[in-house]
Amino acid sequence: MEKHENIKSCIILCGGKSTRMGQDKGSMIIEDKPMIKHILSSLNHHINEAVIVLNNHTRTAKYMEFIDSRDYTYKITFAEDEIKNRGPLPGIMTGLKKIQSEYALILPCDSPYVSSDYINTIFNEIDENFQAIVPYHDNKNMIKTSEPLHAVYARNTIPDIEELISQDVLHVKGLIEKIYVKFVLIDNEKIEKKEFRNLNRPQDI
Repeated sequence: MEKHENIKSCIILCGGKSTRMGQDKGSMIIEDKPMIKHILSSLNHHINEAVIVLNNHTRTAKYMEFIDSRDYTYKITFAEDEIKNRGPLPGIMTGLKKIQSEYALILPCDSPYVSSDYINTIFNEIDENFQAIVPYHDNKNMIKTSEPLHAVYARNTIPDIEELISQDVLHVKGLIEKIYVKFVLIDNEKIEKKEFRNLNRPQDI
């Protein structure tokens, strides 16, 4: 696949089982529209392509019905998890294989409050000397307090992800420990804590 340095890509993970919520989260109606549409709207005018990663044909068909690409300023591609029901790491890998750029911002479908400001900020932190740009909360333990599902990853991390999956290491922080990471502090100035609020349970809504 031909790569383009000036393309900005985003991968939205929608392949989770949503067991705590009790229903598919990305398609849940939050403030009059499906949760994922809040994220898609924030991405308008800030990226060139989005890959929405889902876990089966049924869910993919459902999302394709209510997401109209004409509402957005970027190309939308739907992809199905290569390895299903193993957490977000295989979803990141699946998405990275589909992008046309060297880096992609990863976002979960259950974070409807991600803003355009955050999207701009995290893309501006991309540095070719690093394989990931990861926000974190506390200087005392950057990895433990990191937000690995609101981070940017390089396409060249695919072999590292494949190796971790083969070893049954499925947590994303395992990837962060393995690659070259630029950590960016969530300081409530340049990056605000509210960007990372996600909706996991009915009481979170």
